[in-house]
Amino acid sequence: MTELSVNLNAVALLRNRRDLPWPSMTGLGRIALEAGAVGLTVHPRPDERHTRRADLPDLRTLIDTEFPDREFNIEGNPSEDFLELVEEIQPEQVTLVPDDPAQATSDHGWDFKADGAHLHKIVARLKVTTGARISLFADADPAQMAAAAETGCDRVELYTGPYGGCHDDPEAQARELEKLAETAEAAIALGLGVNAGHDLTVENLTPLALRIPDLAEVSIGHGLTADALTYGMAETVRRFRRACGQVV
Repeated sequence: MTELSVNLNAVALLRNRRDLPWPSMTGLGRIALEAGAVGLTVHPRPDERHTRRADLPDLRTLIDTEFPDREFNIEGNPSEDFLELVEEIQPEQVTLVPDDPAQATSDHGWDFKADGAHLHKIVARLKVTTGARISLFADADPAQMAAAAETGCDRVELYTGPYGGCHDDPEAQARELEKLAETAEAAIALGLGVNAGHDLTVENLTPLALRIPDLAEVSIGHGLTADALTYGMAETVRRFRRACGQVV
């Protein structure tokens, strides 16, 4: 069964438009967890344009005190500042992403063949200092999965941006879905778990979960937050869980 982690970055981005404490990341995070999300995801960028470093202790406390069976997933480029941050917060999952600080959002996975040795050291460090599950952001490229496995990571998170970007072109979307499925099959054959995220919606999530039956987790923020404006956070989480194949 595919689990849903709710990415709160878009909530933080809306909050940061004003010097006010709402919408509340912890408040909406609580609603998402009450509605059955397996966890919460954040991507604290260096410029703090959405999730801020100061948000992390409150979210950690929310999960620890009210939802101890759920998970905190922190994404980011593995700079020394980021590594020290996750070592302080102790999330259940760390997702390493090759972001440039100037990027608007994550838009590509790691080149594991080029970056594998560097990532291997970071993965080894985080397993000792956090005990977290380590996931690495990956493009839909089966040929990269052997090098990904050599880093010692536990999972790859498939970048689904190209798949989501084909929302108005069914044939192109079908081709992108096959690329993702072939990459997932290669990863699973090597003993890796598979996550996915970026531009996923209720409409395109079900075909993804059906085509990749061993998909462990999806992390969804923008589309989920957009739907929450119409349906509310709790009902939106239930809609996405149903799209994952869960009985809600």
